[in-house]
Amino acid sequence: MSRRTLGWSLLAVIPALLLWSAPGLAANVPGLPAVTANPGAGGGTEYSLSIQVLLLMTMLTLLPSALLATTAFTRIIIVLGLLRQALGTGQTPTNQVLIGLSLFLTFFVMSPVLDRVYTDAVQPYMDGQLAFEPAVQAASKPLRNFMMAQTREADLMSFAKMAGKGPFASPDDVPFPVLAASFLTSELTTAFQIGFMLFIPFVIIDLVVASVLMSMGMMMLSPMLISLPFKLMLFVLVDGWSLVTGTLAASFQAYTP
Repeated sequence: MSRRTLGWSLLAVIPALLLWSAPGLAANVPGLPAVTANPGAGGGTEYSLSIQVLLLMTMLTLLPSALLATTAFTRIIIVLGLLRQALGTGQTPTNQVLIGLSLFLTFFVMSPVLDRVYTDAVQPYMDGQLAFEPAVQAASKPLRNFMMAQTREADLMSFAKMAGKGPFASPDDVPFPVLAASFLTSELTTAFQIGFMLFIPFVIIDLVVASVLMSMGMMMLSPMLISLPFKLMLFVLVDGWSLVTGTLAASFQAYTP
């Protein structure tokens, strides 16, 4: 099994392992206390959960927020949502399909970062070469580098000014709350810019169809009903899904360790 395959497998089974076998996980991971069981009154058993395991399980509830605020997911899902509106197809593709596609594209874009996190932090921690805090610091560095590469300098300076921080001697000196807010704002800006470019050809089709219908006196006929097949045909002929997904993946700055 390759290192990349092992890393993806680990990321896929971590939540299940934490919820299903916390005692076994704590016993096998160096430096992580286990769940203890003590005999109770009347022949029962009392369980006590260590603080580290409790915090680790609590952090799982923050994964959706972390996915939105620190990865490529926000830009991708917004662009795909704007594309659906530009096509005028209503709820087709459905939200579940768009979210699934966005997740897979996010994993594709973030794979170099996740590989670096696994190599520098997860594997040394599981082998007992790193303690918990140094492992967290090692895992955060590739993610910070990715976020910094996508963040606009104007947004970073704006949030640093609001927080009363800066100037910063190096990217490592930027506080994470400032970086996260700047990164998310930059992602929103970039997503709307890409969405604007996607809207242009479909708006032109709508205008042409509306003008033709008005010139023919068919003012009671909805232009959207006539333009939708032409927009779908144009999108399919130019292999639109491949173009959009390829453009989205290429719009992210390359990760540099």
